[in-house]
Formats: sequence, structure tokens, C-alpha cells
Amino acid sequence: VLGGPLPAPPPRARLGVRRLGEAATWRWFAYTLGLGALHAAVALGLLTLLAFAAVLLVTPLLVHALAPEAVMIIPGRAVPSTWAGLWFTGAGLVSVLLLAWPTLLLAAAGARLARLMLAPRAGDRVIELTRARARLADAFEAERRRIERDLHDGAQQQLVALTMTLGLARMELGDDDAPGAALVERARGEARRALEQLRELVRGIHPLVLTDHGLAAAVEEVARRGPLPVRVDIALPRRLPARVESTAYFTVTEALTNAVRHSGGTEIVVSARLRGGRLVLRVRDDGRGGADPAAGSGLLGLAERLAVLDGRLEVSSPEGGPTVVRAEVPCEEE
Repeated sequence: VLGGPLPAPPPRARLGVRRLGEAATWRWFAYTLGLGALHAAVALGLLTLLAFAAVLLVTPLLVHALAPEAVMIIPGRAVPSTWAGLWFTGAGLVSVLLLAWPTLLLAAAGARLARLMLAPRAGDRVIELTRARARLADAFEAERRRIERDLHDGAQQQLVALTMTLGLARMELGDDDAPGAALVERARGEARRALEQLRELVRGIHPLVLTDHGLAAAVEEVARRGPLPVRVDIALPRRLPARVESTAYFTVTEALTNAVRHSGGTEIVVSARLRGGRLVLRVRDDGRGGADPAAGSGLLGLAERLAVLDGRLEVSSPEGGPTVVRAEVPCEEE
């Protein structure tokens, strides 16, 4: 699609080495060698006992049916008649019934041990769920960027062309009293307003500056547009994953909006640092304080957005201020 080379898939050798480092691989190996041999030995013993019980069960019946005059001998004594040997049949039947119970116990124990040794651990499930959630967040973020690009390169450019065309038409009419001049000027103004609204919509979906230049540049652009002075102190050693940058950006913009609307302050400070694999954001204003996340100020929505990435939101807003909104987002390097 982009005309560039496709990245090569990871080699199978690297995948095999990574598998050797996983605990599940060694659990499977231990189960195969240890428990497999133990199960084989126990199963062999049970089969031997079952075979002996079957001999006790069947032999007296066969002797009685085929050679009723024969004398059966057991270790130490002779059986006087085949009828007297039939009690071995009863003993064999009881033995078979008794051996059925340990056989079932062995099968149940083997199944339980297999689940314990081979089933994924709870920690493995948590890791997989976290990865799946990150992949889902990346997919949403890619879709947001696609919509932003479509609006920026499509509808927005068409509105720009329409505004320029209306401007040229107004110049061609010349005199303000010319027929249709007022209508052309009115249409030009409406096109400009529609263009501004579309630009605001695009910024709300996913700002282009965030994709091209990163979090610091995007926050500085928002700060320049605000009615209050905003000091931006963002020092990051590298670009963050797209889902983290997007979440951090919308966290900052929502916190700035709340500060402008409700704080009554005169200055806002936005800072961001990477600490221990986590992005730490702080938005501080010198307003009156008293912010309540449960009061419908948008802070509850921020907490839910951060929770998607295992992030968290803390709000400190005593009466009289200042209000500090602190957000943390995991951002392991990709």
C-alpha cells in the first residue's frame, strides 16, 4: 500500500529460544519425563493385578466346563473338585471390582496433575489479557488516525478549496453592491466556520501534530490555544507507543479544559516524565480547588480511559487549591 518493503517475519530460531525461556515450557518438559514415567509404572502394576484377577475369574469356569474331572492345584494343596475351585471365580470377581476403584482414582489424579502442570498459570492469563488489551487499544488508535487522515486530506481540503473559490468569486464581483456579492460573502464566511469546526473535530479525534511530532509538541499547541497561560515541562527521552501518547494527550487536554472552566486560576503547569517504565503526567493549576471526579467534570472518564492501559488517575484538590491531576500510564518500550 505504501510502496515500501514489508518487514521480514521473526525467524523461527528466535521463537524457539524465547520458548526455552518460558516457565511453561519447562513445566511441560518435567511433566513429560517425570509424571509420564510414573504413570507408566503405576499403569503397568494395575494391568498386572487386573490380569491376575482375570485369571482367577475365568480359569475355574473353564476347567469346570471343559474338564470337570480334572484336579486343580494351588500352591501347597490340591482342590478336591472343580466345584470347590469356583470360589476362586468369586475372588477374581471381587478383585476386579476392587481394582476398578484405584484405576479411576489414578485416572482422576493424572488428569488433575496434568491440569496443574500443563494449564496456564493465572499470571500467564493476566499477561495474555494485558497484551490482548494493548493490541485492541492499538487497533482503536490506528482507526482514529485513519479517520483523522481521511478528514484532513479529504473533507478539510475540499472546504479550503471551496473557501478560496468563494474568495475569488467575491473578487470577481468587485463592488459590494454587485448582485449576489452579499450572498457570496456570506457563503464564504459559513465555509470558513465549517472549516474551523472540522479542524476542531479532527483535533478531537487525533491531532496530526501528535502523530508527526509527539506528545510534547501536541501539548504545546493546545497550550498556545488556551485562554490561560500554560507552562509546559515535558522531557521525554524517546517517542512513546501511539496508544500511550494518545491517552496522555487526551488526559492533558481534558485536565486543561476542566482547569479553564472550573478552577478560576491564573496559571496552569503541565509536566511529564518517564519513571521506571511508566509515564507520569501532572497538571497543576492555582485555582480555588474542590474538584470532585464524581461530579461529572470529565475526570471519571479520564480514569476509565487510563484503566484500559492499566493506568491510574489521582486528583488532589483541597478547598482553596491548588488542584493537581496526576496520571500514570505503563509504557514499556516496543
